[in-house]
Amino acid sequence: MRRAFLAITGLAASTTALVVLKGSPGTSQVAQEVPAGQPVSPTPAGSAPPAAESPTPGATPTSVAGSPRPSRSATRAPAGRPTTKAPAAPRTTTSKPPQSTTRRVTGPIVENEYGNVQVQIVLSGNRIVEALTLELPSGPGETERHSDDVRRAYNGTSGQVVRNQSADLDTVSGATETSASYEQSLRAAIEQAR
Repeated sequence: MRRAFLAITGLAASTTALVVLKGSPGTSQVAQEVPAGQPVSPTPAGSAPPAAESPTPGATPTSVAGSPRPSRSATRAPAGRPTTKAPAAPRTTTSKPPQSTTRRVTGPIVENEYGNVQVQIVLSGNRIVEALTLELPSGPGETERHSDDVRRAYNGTSGQVVRNQSADLDTVSGATETSASYEQSLRAAIEQAR
């Protein structure tokens, strides 16, 4: 009667242990293989395990050890290593747009019979966002007026240079020489900016 009770209790305890061990993540204990036909009985702590009865005469007796040892056929997961990999983050294949940088490029001084002309352009990336004149002919009368007409037509953030994004400009009436000198300095600045 006592053996039957111990066998049932042992079976319940080992089933519970298997469920707990099987369900716990990262466990690496492997159950000991018991030959078929061998009764499994729990061993109280501190007592020696009982010898199992041999099913066939002449066979060596085996016992259930208190601390299970893995069989040769059982494999064990390495400690500290996860058995499954977490999915990697998706890779992006789009390249980042170039960061917009503002820079200034100055064209050369171009001389004409009325004076010197020098142009500077402001670029954001590859786009002209502003045009400035650093030098224009100055003097009494019409020269000053024509220089002002050139400045109004070409310069600023909404002048012909920004609208056309090139040195192809309409000639300012009455300021042909100054317009041509402006275009020459502007063309050199654009070439330098490339």
